[in-house]
Amino acid sequence: MDLRNLAERYLAAWNETDPAARRKLVEETWAADGSYTDPLVVARGHEQFDATLAAVQAQFAGLVFTLGPVDAHHDVARFTWELAPAGATEPLVIGFDVLTATEDGRIATVVGFLDKVPTA
Repeated sequence: MDLRNLAERYLAAWNETDPAARRKLVEETWAADGSYTDPLVVARGHEQFDATLAAVQAQFAGLVFTLGPVDAHHDVARFTWELAPAGATEPLVIGFDVLTATEDGRIATVVGFLDKVPTA
């Protein structure tokens, strides 16, 4: 199982702004009952995860997620990511996610942590 590729496809969904293309990525990449949990949201299933992506894209319009190093074994991967304007040297948000894959190579769970967030 190529967990780096799965992490790349996961972030591609976060970056896809066309609703139909984003939904297709979600359906191809996530298990139907897959779950996503971070300090701000809990989402289960394609509909809720897709809605979470849309909300984050609206809040951070024009910013791009970039994947950091991926460390993986068995069916689990951990990786960092950054959210910033394209080409920026300083990210606005930095996070750390742990992804668990199903036997057929889809995302079963993602648990996310926010290491750096914007201050008010």
